[in-house]
Amino acid sequence: MRLHPRPVVDQPVTRRGFVSVALGAAASAVLPTSRLEAAVQPGTQGPAVLEPYLPAVLPRGVRSRFVDGVNGLRMHVLEAGFETPNRPMLLLLHGFPELAYSWRQVMGPLAEAGYYVVAPDRRGYGRSSTTLIGYDDDLAPFGTFNQVQDMVALVYALGHRAVRAVIGHDQGSPQAGWCAVIRPDLFRSVVMMSAPFGGTATLPFNTANGAPPPPRPVPDTIYDDLARLSPPRKHYQRYYQSREANENLWHPRQGLQAFLRAYYHMKSADWAPNQPQPLAGRTAAEWAKLPRYYVMDLALGMAESVAPEMPTPQEVAACRWLPDADLAVYTAEYQRTGFQGGLNGYRSGGGDSALRIFAGRTIDVPSMFIGGRQDWGVYQSPGAIERLESTHTTRYEGTHLIDAAGHWVQQEQPARVSARLVEFLTRR
Repeated sequence: MRLHPRPVVDQPVTRRGFVSVALGAAASAVLPTSRLEAAVQPGTQGPAVLEPYLPAVLPRGVRSRFVDGVNGLRMHVLEAGFETPNRPMLLLLHGFPELAYSWRQVMGPLAEAGYYVVAPDRRGYGRSSTTLIGYDDDLAPFGTFNQVQDMVALVYALGHRAVRAVIGHDQGSPQAGWCAVIRPDLFRSVVMMSAPFGGTATLPFNTANGAPPPPRPVPDTIYDDLARLSPPRKHYQRYYQSREANENLWHPRQGLQAFLRAYYHMKSADWAPNQPQPLAGRTAAEWAKLPRYYVMDLALGMAESVAPEMPTPQEVAACRWLPDADLAVYTAEYQRTGFQGGLNGYRSGGGDSALRIFAGRTIDVPSMFIGGRQDWGVYQSPGAIERLESTHTTRYEGTHLIDAAGHWVQQEQPARVSARLVEFLTRR
């Protein structure tokens, strides 16, 4: 049943509405940056001393712990609603460059609604990453199929045989979609956020009985076409696959916290130029309409691309969704790990040959999409959201665009995202 054939744009809520939805989830403890970094830094001496986050780092009701034996990992997770046994489970999958911590403000409201909420640091990220990951490491563990195995193993390790919903954001969104495709018996519904699921593979059909073979694919020249623009451009995912990307992100000239501040700011609704619209097609001319954090100047790294948009001290002070104390958690973790774990996920491309066994399959559990109204990520792949609504799913329940939110929708507007999720879950 398609309840919302076109996107529903949510309007801002009042402060009173925010407090109502977020009942039971306190704001993150605000500590001086140096103290907060100390709180999350015990792992800097190596994997033997990695510890959970101290309680002061997290909202009340959210705890940090490790789960051993998860598909070869000692996985770090955040949990809410753990005090009451036998609650239905929700699994939250973060994106890049984020952590389980990016779900901190929605976990309390979801637990208050009666769920056991689990957000892991995905493979290669945060405290699930105990050793430095290199560019030349084997990419197979970072492929989609193995990362779905990670999630299945985590669910079983936590003593559950069903997940009420798997909810993914950014890089975690297609992974959530694949969880629903591969194990619909385990993942009973799915919410994808900010990045539409791209669907399963197609294979030549009925060719043995005379159907013509598919035409040879037209060579993809878009990256060469971007390089021929004036000024020359490149796509951020191609850059993320390059050897130099990790060093550029990890040790930027402006400093890691300043880089992350500018990057998160530029992809949020706080950056006024974020006024996205559908693109006419997948061409260099159309992609050139995307901001520099998606289609970069050819000669620049990401650190240099976002540096000119560093928010002013006044803008930073006004940023309630990511105060410096919260940003320091990301800074401390990425300072320790670097970014190669997440970048290897882009390099694997998700195109594991094992996934071809699911050719033609659709997402057949209840599904929904949430994006920020000011997020170009919804439109960067022309037609992707329409294909998600009409082709890749069979029980689609709506596209919801949250106003006053950019790419970091669950951080920028946690109360309204929580309300949408609870509304979706109560229909199950």
